[in-house]
Amino acid sequence: MLPLLVSGQIREADAYTIAHEPIASIDLMERACKAFVGWFINHFQDKNQTISVYCGTGNNGGDGLAISRLLYEHGYHQLHVKITRFSDKASDDFNVNLHRLKATGIVITEITQAGRLLPEESELLIDAMLGSGLNKPLAGQYKKLVEYLNALDKTIVAVDVPTGFFSEGEIPTDATILKADLVITFQQPKINFLLPESGPYIKCCEVVKIGLNEDFINSADTPYYYIEQKDIRIMLKPRHRFSNKGTYGHALMVAGKDETMGAALLCSSACAQAGAGLTTACIPQSGLTALNSYMPELMAVLRKKNVLPEIEWDKYNVIGIGPGLGKDDSALKLLKAVIKNYHQPIVFDADALNMLAENKPLLKKIPKGSVLTPHMKEFDRLFGKHTSWWQRLQTAREKSMELSINIVLKNDYTITATPEGKLYFNSTSNAAMASGGMGDVLTGIITALIAQKYSPEDACILGVYIHGKAGDELALPNRMSVVLPGTLTTQLPVTIAKLRA
Repeated sequence: MLPLLVSGQIREADAYTIAHEPIASIDLMERACKAFVGWFINHFQDKNQTISVYCGTGNNGGDGLAISRLLYEHGYHQLHVKITRFSDKASDDFNVNLHRLKATGIVITEITQAGRLLPEESELLIDAMLGSGLNKPLAGQYKKLVEYLNALDKTIVAVDVPTGFFSEGEIPTDATILKADLVITFQQPKINFLLPESGPYIKCCEVVKIGLNEDFINSADTPYYYIEQKDIRIMLKPRHRFSNKGTYGHALMVAGKDETMGAALLCSSACAQAGAGLTTACIPQSGLTALNSYMPELMAVLRKKNVLPEIEWDKYNVIGIGPGLGKDDSALKLLKAVIKNYHQPIVFDADALNMLAENKPLLKKIPKGSVLTPHMKEFDRLFGKHTSWWQRLQTAREKSMELSINIVLKNDYTITATPEGKLYFNSTSNAAMASGGMGDVLTGIITALIAQKYSPEDACILGVYIHGKAGDELALPNRMSVVLPGTLTTQLPVTIAKLRA
């Protein structure tokens, strides 16, 4: 797992690397800028395009000066460097790089007032004004300059962090932030890059390694982690010879009603395709024909309206409940029966979450290790209104520890909050997966993994990764604009086999 550090910890990692590699600060900056330029020249290959590099007078500005010099050395001669002199302060590394840059003959302009700018003629702008240490919204000259640049129809590439963007913490709704087409960030993604508030300001982000001390990063005290494929390969267990269906557990999916059998079919088939040895669907009697037609491998416990089904609780290694279940009296009675009679982890989704939100005392009765899989609105119904995703992160962490449960908070980088107080960001999935029923499939996958004796925490981390990876394998190589949930379920065994290989 890649630990994700806040900006203060990144500065500590810089300092530790400088002291223990050892390497001079200016040389570490040079290394970072070479990494930036290496990515840049491979993707912006027109050396005749005009480029303006906007530099502050701190270390982010020092990066911009070094990048300008390195680009010039690679044949990008249509460069114009613009230094924002809005104060008398300048970092030592900025001054060193300014001295080096002047030797190239590149045109350098100093901006002292944002209101007195010449028209911007360059096709591409590089933003190196303010870096990751920002702790208050832009004001004054920087605010005016960013508003001016945002009004231009230019391609903007930001160095490490767009000017005005908060690397972590709540982003004020009225903050002025430079809108970047691309951010080339150093060492690791910033935490707020992984939250929806980044969407209006960052179209694309690429991470370049700059050689910060990995031992220091891995030992850092942080609750935030980023899931990578190498982690998943280690976590996935092989399926051994001489195993049988009993080896891989028996899952019960409590889902569907007369009008929403599709949800029950999706979560149950996903459970089977993700490797549960046996999958039984607890469905309305009217859905049996649909179940048998859709996937004959699934077994059934049939529900009659207003009558609790007879469930042999001890038969099942895990229960998933909620997709398409509805919220009427019979559904609530069934939810209460599951919570009362089943004492192993339960996976709650969709209507089960909404019923928990309307009957909050039930939250304290759910078995330890259970999993909640809310999207944003379901999360807020459960735990109260939030005005930012940063707030949701903190609440998810607090509630996971308080209730000893796992919370899978769904978004582009789905976050798993665990009872140990850790928050794991997933690194797979794509916009083609934005289709009704995808959450039902995820519920089935997580339930299947718990049936196979993965810990609930590992089942969540693996489940969201496999779910997104299957979607990536369908959408990205095939250029599919939409991936339907039913198609994704059939991809699951292929994706899991590739990860195990």
